[in-house]
Amino acid sequence: MKFLVDNALSPWMAGELRRLGHDAVHVRELGMASASDAEILVLAAREGRVVLTADTDFGTILARTRAASPSVVIFRQSDKRPARVLELLAANLGRIGPYLERGAVVVFQDRRIRVRRLPILPG
Repeated sequence: MKFLVDNALSPWMAGELRRLGHDAVHVRELGMASASDAEILVLAAREGRVVLTADTDFGTILARTRAASPSVVIFRQSDKRPARVLELLAANLGRIGPYLERGAVVVFQDRRIRVRRLPILPG
């Protein structure tokens, strides 16, 4: 899977995801550390990448624009240590992967995982 790791998460994650066989890059590696969330979403959509973040603004932008891509994974659990975030993603990727491939916002919380398919429509 192709990932774009947002500034809200450690650059270490991109390296570890590459080590696990994924195509992953951190926004800092692209010189986009100060890029807007909208710019990051455009890049991720263009390159077919899933955005990994702890920033809920990405979900808000996708809902407001009714975009069908890119998929976004938001880590909202209390333990945000990079190793724990990576562990959660790796342990659940088989389950959430099909949603991410079709377009979704996935939110990891302490006791559950929420999945919203894209586009997010009012109602």
